[in-house]
Amino acid sequence: MAALGRAGWARGWGWARGWGWPRSQPCALALAAALAVCAFYYLGGGGETFSSATRRLRATPPAPARRQPQRGGGEAAGAGRGLHLLMMFTKAERSPALRGKAQGALRSLLRHGRLGAADALHLHLVTEGASRDIGLGLLRDLLRGAAFRHQVIVHDVNELTEKLFPIVEAMQKHFSAGSGTYYSDSIFFLSVAMHRIMPKEITQIIQVDLDLKYKTNIRDLFDEFDNFPEGAVIGIAREMQPVYRHTFWQYRRENPQTKVGEPPPDGLPGFNSGVLLLNLEAMRQSKLYNQLLEPSMVQKLTEKYHFKGHLGDQDFFTMVGMEHPELFHVLDCTWNRQLCTWWRDHGYSDVFDQYFQCEGEVKIYHGNCNTPIPED
Repeated sequence: MAALGRAGWARGWGWARGWGWPRSQPCALALAAALAVCAFYYLGGGGETFSSATRRLRATPPAPARRQPQRGGGEAAGAGRGLHLLMMFTKAERSPALRGKAQGALRSLLRHGRLGAADALHLHLVTEGASRDIGLGLLRDLLRGAAFRHQVIVHDVNELTEKLFPIVEAMQKHFSAGSGTYYSDSIFFLSVAMHRIMPKEITQIIQVDLDLKYKTNIRDLFDEFDNFPEGAVIGIAREMQPVYRHTFWQYRRENPQTKVGEPPPDGLPGFNSGVLLLNLEAMRQSKLYNQLLEPSMVQKLTEKYHFKGHLGDQDFFTMVGMEHPELFHVLDCTWNRQLCTWWRDHGYSDVFDQYFQCEGEVKIYHGNCNTPIPED
């Protein structure tokens, strides 16, 4: 989960992903889900884990959709599909801005969401304490009129952190802002090791930030899994600022002909993890990907690239992508149209537009580093 403003749905706001300055308010990574006894089902709470939540998920049918006329687009034919979407919603009691972002993101998702009659959207909410109560209260009214079947699964941050820490401990010193900071928390590396945490019954999941605005049907994003080339395990869009041109400065100086940190289409600008497609089954099966999680491999690559970041999972994916691009399906920029322009005014105005340009109709806006998202 790299990055702060990982845009769309914020994962945390200690540092802005694709930004560069410390943020004043912590944010949260993920999407959130619902409550309302009749509108949806609340799974989780207390000591429930991913595995126990999944058992209940199978045992409890999703809440039925409210009948509404279709607003364009058709339903996919064929058997029903379970669509798993994960969002992080933490420290919300400290941040009215975060609550506003979450509300706006979910509203836009529901406005454009059109699933098949047999499909169901499973919303995974990673949260804690006061934030859980706030999130469920916020979602109660929003999900009541959902036009598709849905189900909410709540996951406790502390439990997940316990599971994650042994896996990602070695990464944190390389990809965190520093000891004791928000991004140094293991939870912001959840996407990196999701395949080891989620039960095997869940084979695909999308993780999103909270500072997003959806302009198209969320089911279309799930269809991107079908476009993964052989060997790819993660779908992710390119970073749209020269963040990694800056971060890889020493490697670039030592290797003047490198594509590392160069802008698209021919360069390797790095990734932005505001929208992440995780093929969990492929991640489990990939010997290469799992080798790259080993502390010795992380150390080897950070030394090779002289890499020190502060954007969590985003930094890990970016560094791995420089070495093994075949592990990634690059999403079109329209699926994560980042809006932050911080680096344009901090030393990179001459090349900024080469990174920032994005042609095509935007499907998801990402208001990273607190950038306003265009109104409809």
